[in-house]
Amino acid sequence: MQLGPAGFTSSTSALRERLGKAALALLLVPSAAMAEPAVTAAAAAAAANQVDYTALYYGEQSRVQVYEPIVRATRLFGDGQSLSAQLGIDVITGASPSGARPSGSVQTMTTASGRVVNVPAGSIPSVRFQDHRAGLDGEWQKPWGKIVTSTFGVHASREKDYQSLGITGKVSAELMQRLLTVTAGGGYNDDSVFPVGGTPVGLSDGSEVSKRANSKRVTNLLLGVSRVLTRRWILSLDGSRTLEKGYLTEPYKVISLVDPFSGEPQAEVTDNRPSTRTRTSALLSSAYHFTHDIGYASYRYYRDTWGIRSNTLDLKYRHDLEGDWYIEPHIRYYRQSAADFFTTGISSFLAPPEFATSDYRLGRLTTLTLGASFAFHVGDNPSQWNLRAEYIRQAGDSSPPSSTGTKSSFDLSPPINTVTAVLGYSFNF
Repeated sequence: MQLGPAGFTSSTSALRERLGKAALALLLVPSAAMAEPAVTAAAAAAAANQVDYTALYYGEQSRVQVYEPIVRATRLFGDGQSLSAQLGIDVITGASPSGARPSGSVQTMTTASGRVVNVPAGSIPSVRFQDHRAGLDGEWQKPWGKIVTSTFGVHASREKDYQSLGITGKVSAELMQRLLTVTAGGGYNDDSVFPVGGTPVGLSDGSEVSKRANSKRVTNLLLGVSRVLTRRWILSLDGSRTLEKGYLTEPYKVISLVDPFSGEPQAEVTDNRPSTRTRTSALLSSAYHFTHDIGYASYRYYRDTWGIRSNTLDLKYRHDLEGDWYIEPHIRYYRQSAADFFTTGISSFLAPPEFATSDYRLGRLTTLTLGASFAFHVGDNPSQWNLRAEYIRQAGDSSPPSSTGTKSSFDLSPPINTVTAVLGYSFNF
């Protein structure tokens, strides 16, 4: 029986995307506050340059560990233009479930590199990995008169088995005396996937591989509108459509072939997913400025052509303290359905389906996030420190039925406890 080499292209890419957004959100916290326009304009005029540093840690219990430093530099021009560049370098280590099913006896597996792995009875088989990544992003923002503002961005990142090159662009127009803002934009990514050890044939024993790089192209379109309803209340609605084409399979994941009567795994076959995926989401968000504090609330609905549906509720409350200090508690609830081709095992007596995966991230999941952000100054220094800490608990269906109709007595997707921490520092000069 073969397991994939130590590395997880799809899983680490999705993880980095989520963490990158979290770190970037912390960098941009000051601009997210509903500050008075005069204050914001004065700050922009006074500061010609801004530098932001963040250090991010992400740790899953007994699984993945991520360390990521990020630096972002922004140049502000007198006519309202800005140029920014961001560099991030991250290190990911740990272990991730291989997709194979637990067994009532010890399982002996051999990795592609020839290393023998013994999996204790009742344990979820996992594969250890280590990866490094460097990513560079650039952005140019320019106002065109008093109404229209354009933003153009570029992105490049590289790791040992994945490369991503992309561009983004959007245009915003402020109408009705700046009470209504309409935004339209899009992006395009040209990615390459070149798994360590080669790309295995889907739903095979993994012995046959291709050494060629696999293409993956991602096109994204977005449309948003925000409306100032009162002096203190802003409401926004954003919609996005993303089309992915190319190699979307996880090359290092496997699926157990199981005895349909006992449910015991007998061998493994490789993961295989469709080559296209269309994602659609709608985000309704609101921000209300109380006398001193700010409340944020958002609801996001998501669906894709793989059959996944999800709902996300996100709440934040920023409590302002003295001297521009503030604390912001955060709670987030997320729930998703399983992909149409998700299974915990394939019958060893039947022909395999066209597509199948036992990747728990494509199964039914519920996630609860609790956290808070804290911003402060040290002494009379106007530079700002930001600290965010969050606890994330993710749980799936503990024993979902497989395509064979059997039910496992093992906990196939136990709760995962995760801690994230981001420390940020911003200064102007």
